[in-house]
Amino acid sequence: MARVRVLVRLKPGILDVQGAAVKRALAGLGFTDVADLRIGKVIEVDVDAATPAAARTRADEMCRKLLANPILEDYTIE
Repeated sequence: MARVRVLVRLKPGILDVQGAAVKRALAGLGFTDVADLRIGKVIEVDVDAATPAAARTRADEMCRKLLANPILEDYTIE
């Protein structure tokens, strides 16, 4: 069993509406020094695989098929 962590983020240049809303809210709370803020997802998956490399390969398949939108998002696997 191997735990794989997938980090999913919007691609550069894609408008992050949620990130902009959080940035405005932080400014309203006095955190005016935040220059930029982007929101992403962390997905942890326990994969029943023989090796960590095999688990990462399966996680990559999951990302390509469901976990990440390849048009809007990039992902990394840890």
